[in-house]
Amino acid sequence: MIKYKLDNAYKTIGEVAKELNLINTKTGKLNTHTVRFWEKEFKQIKPKIFSGKRRYYDQETIETLKKIRYLLKEKGFTINGVKKFLINESAFKLDETSNRSINNPKSNLKSKLEKISNLVKEIKKLS
Repeated sequence: MIKYKLDNAYKTIGEVAKELNLINTKTGKLNTHTVRFWEKEFKQIKPKIFSGKRRYYDQETIETLKKIRYLLKEKGFTINGVKKFLINESAFKLDETSNRSINNPKSNLKSKLEKISNLVKEIKKLS
């Protein structure tokens, strides 16, 4: 008989690392140390520690870890940048609406970024 965990059940650090795809490409092993490092850096990550000093993460904490991973690995934020983001999260949204507005060709932000990129290319040509 195979046992399945409920989606809202606590997960171990290994299960969380796997869900976040924190896998060492050379060894194929899970990078659980990354999760432990993020615990030290981000006060929002508070695993439950039961007997045996094993860490267990609830779904809310896992969602926070997903945001941290996304911002660090996908968006190139620094640790301090992610900390500021998490503190002011209500001011920022990672939803589809904000992503679409950035990718919208009529978006003022996108046109400014394109201008900056073009200026950098011009400067490189002069060097």
